[in-house]
Amino acid sequence: MKATGVVVEYNPFHNGHLHHLRETRRTTGADVVVAVMSGHFLQRGEPALVSKWSRTKMALEAGVDVVIELPYCFATQHAEFFSRGAISLLEAIGCESFCFGSEDGDIDTFEKTVQFIQANKEKYNTYISEFIQEGTSYPSALAKAFQRLGSGDSVIDLSKPNNILGFHYMEARNQLHTSLKAYTITRESAGYHDEHFSSPSIASATSIRKNIFSSEGDSKIDSYLPSTSVDQLSQYRLEYGEFHRWENYWTFLQYKLLSSSKEELKEIYEIEEGIENRMIELVKSSTSFEEFMMKLKTKRYTWTRLQRMLLHVLTSTKKEEMRSRHNSPRYIRLLGMNKTGREFIHSKKKEMPLPLISKLSSANQCDITLDVRAAEIYSLGLENTAARKKLLHQEWSQPPIII
Repeated sequence: MKATGVVVEYNPFHNGHLHHLRETRRTTGADVVVAVMSGHFLQRGEPALVSKWSRTKMALEAGVDVVIELPYCFATQHAEFFSRGAISLLEAIGCESFCFGSEDGDIDTFEKTVQFIQANKEKYNTYISEFIQEGTSYPSALAKAFQRLGSGDSVIDLSKPNNILGFHYMEARNQLHTSLKAYTITRESAGYHDEHFSSPSIASATSIRKNIFSSEGDSKIDSYLPSTSVDQLSQYRLEYGEFHRWENYWTFLQYKLLSSSKEELKEIYEIEEGIENRMIELVKSSTSFEEFMMKLKTKRYTWTRLQRMLLHVLTSTKKEEMRSRHNSPRYIRLLGMNKTGREFIHSKKKEMPLPLISKLSSANQCDITLDVRAAEIYSLGLENTAARKKLLHQEWSQPPIII
């Protein structure tokens, strides 16, 4: 069975994702689509709207054949490590290719860009360091360094978020020396960070989440989501009482910051350059996560980077824990599959170089420490105690979802 992979968050699964899924299957000619999906916390350092189990159901009901989890130590990282973890898992499970959405939409241009950067790596890294020292954020430094190299028109625009991720997928594939073939399709209509609806049927996940948490509720989102996703969102709200967002964790974050010493905070992953001093000072005068972030944000630190720092504070994730894990995944966590997916897993299981985990009880407890801790913290985002207990119990008791 020919399998291709996609790297996703599905927060939530919307029509743009459905287009990508269908085009991926058509473009690659694959019999099986494997989605490596972030768990409860995401690359931008925020909690997923609904649990990974609910998002797995959305994916399977929309046509994904297999869903596996991208562990916390990769899912909550900047693009380089995020991509490395995802591509490693897609190769390990037996995919022959992968396909990503991008603003550029031409895989040859991505290939040329990776080759160009590799040929000018020393200069590129020097320029990045110079821009960062001037107070430029890391993503902006990457784009500016790329422009300074004078690459011409035959390469992708690295100021665009999906192009950046695509570049890192391609770079990871080369660094890992995998045989995976790469494909890309053009992202439809809405931009990755768009906060408003600008199309009758395609909207970014950002704008969908913003609408859900607005005073209008989720009354306008139905036309931007498959009906199966709408049903899953409704079911989640009915079952657990609410959706997850940073404000749900504000009190816990306050406690962590106020009860930790500066020395303790320095040990947290991504905390550097004295930012812990600002955090401790500003948390005292802030009444919400939004207010705290507005005060904390600077030209040097992007909103996303700060959220990732604060997520690691919330989950007590130390530098050493992450550094010892993020070179390569140690397991494949199976979240769900359909009939075709079951056949694929059965045919590939003996060939997989990593253990396939379908139940946490069979996993190496040291390897899954961060993911279990993340699940425990994620459950605290629910106000109802019984709902918290139910969600946390699911982490240990839920077998792979089969549709």
